[in-house]
Amino acid sequence: MEPGDTKIMVLKIQKLKVLSTLVAMAFCSGCGFVGALGTPTPYESEIAAEYELVGDENRKILVLVEQPAWLSTDANLRFYLTELINENLVRNAEIGPKQLIGYRKLSEQRRSRANFSELSPVEIGETLGANIVLFVMIEDYRLSGMGETNYYKGFLAAQSVLFDVATNRKVWPESAKSRAIRVGFEVERQGREVAFIRLVNALAHCLVRYFYDCPWGKFKIADDRSGVGWENWER
Repeated sequence: MEPGDTKIMVLKIQKLKVLSTLVAMAFCSGCGFVGALGTPTPYESEIAAEYELVGDENRKILVLVEQPAWLSTDANLRFYLTELINENLVRNAEIGPKQLIGYRKLSEQRRSRANFSELSPVEIGETLGANIVLFVMIEDYRLSGMGETNYYKGFLAAQSVLFDVATNRKVWPESAKSRAIRVGFEVERQGREVAFIRLVNALAHCLVRYFYDCPWGKFKIADDRSGVGWENWER
């Protein structure tokens, strides 16, 4: 975001939050009915966090989203994905808003440092005073219209790693080099903007779910393509 675009950015964030809330409600439709029955079910059980982010309120967290130079997008994917991951961390992982280093501060560093692209995620986190860096590298992004209709088909993929700045070590995931997150859908009927937010919100959810005790019924969403067997999903 360029300096002087504050009002535009605020309006975009407000619109983003409204859209993401509507999409999140669609993901979780039916959850309230099950809870209202008053009888615990497997649907209401929790999947334990792979890494607990909640804790020290003074611990600063940087969400660092990057994409390869060759990947062309029609929207500021890094901005929107950062905002929605941060929103999910606050809403679901109970991270305090003041713990998160905002996109604007990161963007200022990206513009002002000539060697920014040469810095590692940990070095960038160190520069911004972060204790933890959640690094997300976008691998694939596709959003295409279906004929002359207002329907869209989408796919978004990323790899993610969590770094501890003080030790310069990867702390998540434990059993792999990085965590692959893939989301997508075959049709969205409400236009391009809603389709875009649906994709980004789905990826944010499928990433943040590993950092808190996530209810079983909320862990897996319809747009999740991360599991075994989805590698050959028709895009």
